[in-house]
Amino acid sequence: MKKTIGIFAHVDAGKTTFSEQVLYHTGMIKKAGRVDHKNTLLDTNEIERKRGITIFSDQAYFSYKENEYVLIDTPGHVDFSSEMERTIAILDAAIVIISGIDGVQSHTETVCDLLKHAKVPLLFFINKMDAHHANKENVMGSLKKNFDTCIDFDSLDYESLAEHSEALMEAYFEDRLDDNLFVSGARDLFQDGLIYPVLSGSALKGQGIDRFLQLLDQLTVSHDQKKELSGIVYKVRVHQGVRHAFIKLTGGILKVRDQIGDEKVTGIKRVFGGKLESIPEMVAGELATVTGLSLKVGDVFGTNQKFSYSVVPTLRSKLIFDQALSLKDVYRDMKILEEEDPALKVMYSPKKEITLGVMGTIQLEVLEALIPDRFGYPVSFEVPQILYKETIADEVVGCGHFEPLRHYAEVILKIQPGKRGTGIVFYKECSVEDLTDGQQNLIRHHIFEKEHRGILTGSEITDLKITLISGRAHNKHTEGGDFRQATIRALRQGLEQAKSVLLEPMYEAVIRVPFTDMGKVLTDITTRNGRAETVQDGDDVIIRAHVPVFSFMDYSIRLRNITKSRGRMKLKMSGYEPCHNTGDVIEQIAYDKVTDNEYPSSSIFCSRGKGYTVPWENAKDYMHCLK
Repeated sequence: MKKTIGIFAHVDAGKTTFSEQVLYHTGMIKKAGRVDHKNTLLDTNEIERKRGITIFSDQAYFSYKENEYVLIDTPGHVDFSSEMERTIAILDAAIVIISGIDGVQSHTETVCDLLKHAKVPLLFFINKMDAHHANKENVMGSLKKNFDTCIDFDSLDYESLAEHSEALMEAYFEDRLDDNLFVSGARDLFQDGLIYPVLSGSALKGQGIDRFLQLLDQLTVSHDQKKELSGIVYKVRVHQGVRHAFIKLTGGILKVRDQIGDEKVTGIKRVFGGKLESIPEMVAGELATVTGLSLKVGDVFGTNQKFSYSVVPTLRSKLIFDQALSLKDVYRDMKILEEEDPALKVMYSPKKEITLGVMGTIQLEVLEALIPDRFGYPVSFEVPQILYKETIADEVVGCGHFEPLRHYAEVILKIQPGKRGTGIVFYKECSVEDLTDGQQNLIRHHIFEKEHRGILTGSEITDLKITLISGRAHNKHTEGGDFRQATIRALRQGLEQAKSVLLEPMYEAVIRVPFTDMGKVLTDITTRNGRAETVQDGDDVIIRAHVPVFSFMDYSIRLRNITKSRGRMKLKMSGYEPCHNTGDVIEQIAYDKVTDNEYPSSSIFCSRGKGYTVPWENAKDYMHCLK
């Protein structure tokens, strides 16, 4: 059986050291590397080794008894959460490493929430138990506050497990609960997310690794048994101009020179740390890089369901580089990085600026080291700003016409507010007598081919229902690019008519503080334009709040000060809501919609062999479909 497991943790919990020990104990490496010695197999990038943190997910494989495993080592720092989350879609099980010294951290809770939401079976390993100030009892207590059914498998007996299963309890009282039934029952409970096994040890000294491998083998199963050729792209890397799509095959067999869609596989390579080994084929359950395909991160083929990613950047920063460099070339390089990490959301603004979406300042520091290494020129970044979005509050009909000499396209769109968090949804109510199915699909493609800008701040538009209701084409003069122009103009013309709404990112905050500090924290939340509710838990109060990212980015420092380090906070991006200080943001960004030539709201018509411009206010009177 082929199984894929992911290793997750907060920074400094010992995740990479643990991964090294697993590979050492299964005979895949001769010596377990150490992060502080900068000789680990899975931190292959020089920046990772210098900083002593995992930045990019990496993988290796090993065998144990009769099963084959792929181990994915994921980033532990919150700034690289998007890289971490992309591995979740391909996992058969997850191992979360927790420091026996530092205990459960806020980022650990976020990771566990993502894994539970994706229904990935979850096992905990309490690490660093060789340290004299490690405290397993405290860590178990924290785990049980978040997971009622955490079970200490270091000292597990039949009766303790039977409490979680009627079938096992019945077998226990009938004195027929043997080792085989015990293991199969534990496996079923684990796979259904009804128990969370906990082991402990020291990765640095190799303590507890053998017991972990035994339990991993007993509890995990592979779900990749589809007959049809199926897979998911979980990562993309561009190396020396060659695009590598990292694929987990969930069904069938994929061979070199096979086709996926209209594209042919030109190579398949198995990954072990930084090494690539060419193989002729891959089978269900295996992971490999595939060349020859333009599939993007998150793309699926066959019967796989598309995975929904929830970790998105809330900040945007301007890239600073030598103005002697070609703006076009730098933008192209940044788009390569975006292919590898779609969360970067690289944009070229009307002010001829390149901006990137980021999670935090550590990510910016890494990018400042990575870009010179990849592309050969130094860069820096401005102080990051909040990543806003825009939507509308009312229904409008937008129209766009593009008819310079020997070109022709017209598009009529109904644009409505959508449910918050749904993004852009496209519908077709256009008759095939007006536009063919192919032309209608081309318009749909132009709606989704890139993010479109709003008119308040030039931020990405979202949460819209866009319906194609009519359009026109010319048998002789219409080309594909004409529909792109008409679609953009129709969308923009509709936004000009609508009541636009600026949206800001929001955090869902879970804050635990002593009861005596509750008043100060609630006052802070209110003054920072948040809203909250409370639940008492012993001597503590749990505050659940929705707060703007703008006013809560650095609140952990404030919380530590007012609670004398007794308060704890977990922040999770919870979506977008109408901005609390719209006027200030519009003034600060100072977006000029008139000079944004990439997004015109006017239409182009032709008369007597010459094109002329009609401003958006008058465009409807000229539309051919509306006459």
